[in-house]
Formats: sequence, structure tokens, C-alpha cells
Amino acid sequence: MLKFEEIGLEELDGVVDKILHKLIELDQKFILLNGEMGAGKTTFTSALLEKMGVEDHGSSPTFSIVNEYFSVNYGKIYHFDFYRIEDEVEAYDIGVEEIFEEDAFCFIEWPQRIQNLLPEKFVSIDITIEGLKRTIELKNYD
Repeated sequence: MLKFEEIGLEELDGVVDKILHKLIELDQKFILLNGEMGAGKTTFTSALLEKMGVEDHGSSPTFSIVNEYFSVNYGKIYHFDFYRIEDEVEAYDIGVEEIFEEDAFCFIEWPQRIQNLLPEKFVSIDITIEGLKRTIELKNYD
């Protein structure tokens, strides 16, 4: 649906702005972030959180699994990193089902680890890296 190629850090702000507008246009709040380790999923999410007006978004939720933020313009926002979970039971234990039912933005890194818990409608953002440049592609699954 949207594809940006050869993106460096200097272009990230413009790409994030376009993607945020597309998310709003699609009325999608459930975003799966796909990419290998080090591809830039957390960097991308931090830039997006900043664009959404979140002031405190400094860390990846790798060790806590989920970070919760608030934006005056967008309300509650959750950032999940399921890299360290062993099975979907751990996601249940943190209350992921209840969080997914909220009317909140959810950014999910390593979504393949909770495949059976994902909703039917979502946006996928795939980030691939080659050297210092990235390709960022947004796909809508509605």
C-alpha cells in the first residue's frame, strides 16, 4: 500500500509523518512491526510516538514486554515487544486480550510470537535493512 525505499535516519521523520496520516485515513490502530533484529522497529516506533505527541518514549519494551504511553491527540498507546516470550500464555498473563480490546493504538514487535491472539484487522509495517538504508512498507489487512 505504501513503500519507502533507501530510507536513512534523515528521511525517517517524513516517512513517519506519511505513515501516521495513512493510519488515520485507514482508521487502523493495530500495527504489526516486522523485521529482523536491528532492522529499526524500535527506532521507527519511537519516531512515530514522537510524531503522535508522546513525550516519554525512550526505551524498548523488550524487558517489560509492554510500555504504555499517552498522547493528548491520540489517547492511550501501547508498544509491545514479544521477542522474549516463550509462548502465548505469557501474553495472556500480562492481559494482552483486554488491552487489544481497548480503543488504543497498539504497536507490536515480533507479532509472530502471538499469532493466535492477533485481531483480524491490522496494518503490517515491514522494515528491511541493507547497509545503512532501510525499506519500510505498510500493508493494510482489513
